[in-house]
Amino acid sequence: MQAPVLSGPQYLREGLKLVLSPNLRLFVLLPLAVNLLLFGGLIYFAGHQFSLWVDALMPSLPSWLSFLTYILWPLFVALVVLMVFFTFTLVANIIAAPFNGFLAEKVEVVVRGEDNFPTFSWGELVAMVPRTFGREMRKLGYFLPRAIGLFILSLIPVVNVVAAPLWLIFGVWMMAIQYIDYPADNNKMSWQDML
Repeated sequence: MQAPVLSGPQYLREGLKLVLSPNLRLFVLLPLAVNLLLFGGLIYFAGHQFSLWVDALMPSLPSWLSFLTYILWPLFVALVVLMVFFTFTLVANIIAAPFNGFLAEKVEVVVRGEDNFPTFSWGELVAMVPRTFGREMRKLGYFLPRAIGLFILSLIPVVNVVAAPLWLIFGVWMMAIQYIDYPADNNKMSWQDML
């Protein structure tokens, strides 16, 4: 059965109810705490380095083009903000991968109503780290060549018109890969089958 087009808010409500259920709170709090600590530290660091980064990225303009500074400065600020955001997302997904794997496992248990997974233990979490880290590196290896190709495509005049929609489609695809990979990995599905 095909889902209605505007069913997103309903799924958001169902997801929030699921996340707030007593069986999942611990598994939600761990990745959330990691993300909050990492994001807070990165914002603190970026706040101290922000003006240096913008000044380093801003081109030196001759005095007769100094009016362009008012146009270029917001663009370079946006560039720095995007760099900080994507760096945070990349690092947070790598660090929180084992926690997200456990969260995906427990969500499956709650949704299916049957627990085919081993009971939670900190030893199991530690044992999960190399596998999930390897899987995150595989995602990064999948992402980087395609992102570099799209970036190069973005620099080619006329052809770069198609780059924006391709970036959007690629971003959606990568988000789907990122978050479907956790349950796929928990169920021992290979990378190729997951793709």
